Amino acid sequence: MPERAPSPVDRSLPTPEARELVTLVRDIARREIVPAAAEEEEAGRFPRELFTLLSASGLLGLPYDSAYGGGDQPYEVYLQVLEELASARLTVGLGVSVHTLASYALAEHGTDAQRAAHLPAMLGGGQLGAYCLSEPSSGSDAASLRTRAVREGDGDWVITGTKAWITHAGLADFYTVLARTGGAGASGITAFLVPGDAAGLSVAAPERKMGLKGSPTAQVHLDGVRIPDARRVGDEGRGFAIALAALESGRLGIAACAVGLAQAALDEAVAWASRRRQFGRPIADFQGLRFLLADMATRIEAGRALCLAAARRRDEGRPFAPQAAMAKLHCTDAAMRVTTDAVQVLGGYGYSADFPVERYLREAKALQIVEGTNQIQRMVIARHLLGPETR
Repeated sequence: MPERAPSPVDRSLPTPEARELVTLVRDIARREIVPAAAEEEEAGRFPRELFTLLSASGLLGLPYDSAYGGGDQPYEVYLQVLEELASARLTVGLGVSVHTLASYALAEHGTDAQRAAHLPAMLGGGQLGAYCLSEPSSGSDAASLRTRAVREGDGDWVITGTKAWITHAGLADFYTVLARTGGAGASGITAFLVPGDAAGLSVAAPERKMGLKGSPTAQVHLDGVRIPDARRVGDEGRGFAIALAALESGRLGIAACAVGLAQAALDEAVAWASRRRQFGRPIADFQGLRFLLADMATRIEAGRALCLAAARRRDEGRPFAPQAAMAKLHCTDAAMRVTTDAVQVLGGYGYSADFPVERYLREAKALQIVEGTNQIQRMVIARHLLGPETR
């Protein structure tokens, strides 16, 4: 069954420019993303040419400085663009979020010379980024990573190790890599910008995932990858702090993608309930189903409000880490519940791959795991309320 274009959401946007931007994104989604989404996901095809279009349209650097090719947009606007893209196809929305995450270290912590050298291509020159923090033995416990970078006599760094669960692995033009340059723990980690074609960098076979089949995820092997010190981002030993700051913003991106995915599922469920007839009338006439749809809509609206409230705190320069964790937690849990309920609304058809809601359900599960599992989000929130855990 063909997928439906995302239904317009009644949005609160701060400027006429922002409204025009969202209108542009909806048009791109309708023309370029939705028609091929189901077929490409089934085939496991990543739409690289679409990301070239998004880059040319200024959509891969929205929250960053226009002096380097960014869009100067507040997170309040950027997240609503992400939501629109994810509603059309999660692979696309998530891909933009990951690219923005990968660009964060250089955009926010690089030198002026580094920004001038690399950011224009990253933000508007067609490049695609990947973020390399997790490893086979360190996911939630990211500070225990083992990938090591060692200085050689001429000042270059030589990086050796394996990164795991890397979105865009094998396709990325640049990798933001966190590697150990000092002792154990968070204080021994440094950030590096590694070119996608660096000698010694290789990629394993893609993971065989439950959903998001069009978004490649794989291990990245760094076997003596040599890069100059000019590609070290930030001070030595500051990499983990940079990584956590990036993830605080990245969690808002995942929350927005979850809202978009849930909205797509609700749209399908409402359309089905309005046209499907049983016992001589549309199933939307039955109170039990109407209440189900009402609960789905309420979860989405609450998630959208929570996500945007956290974004506004970020835009105001206020601390937002616990609010980002709350948004990621609530919105991804809501997406899981909403997509499950959408399958229920469609009944047997919802369980069929001929209808998009079964794919939405499989995709929603990933969002509860990526960029910090929802158990980690609860730890972040509780730490904010109670302080560090006592031992």
